[in-house]
Amino acid sequence: MKVKYFEDTDTLYVELSDSAVAETKELNENIYVDVDADGRVVSLTIEHARATSGKLDFSYETVTA
Repeated sequence: MKVKYFEDTDTLYVELSDSAVAETKELNENIYVDVDADGRVVSLTIEHARATSGKLDFSYETVTA
């Protein structure tokens, strides 16, 4: 997984897979999901990320069963 934040455009990009993008689906005017040919999520783009959330803190946690 790769997470990129583009400060100049306030865009957060989360890449979950290296698969080729077959389609981009717009969830709303600020959130886009890229899916592969099998419908699996490849990446997520959030426009106006900091403006929408008020801040952009990031944490990561792996939870095992």
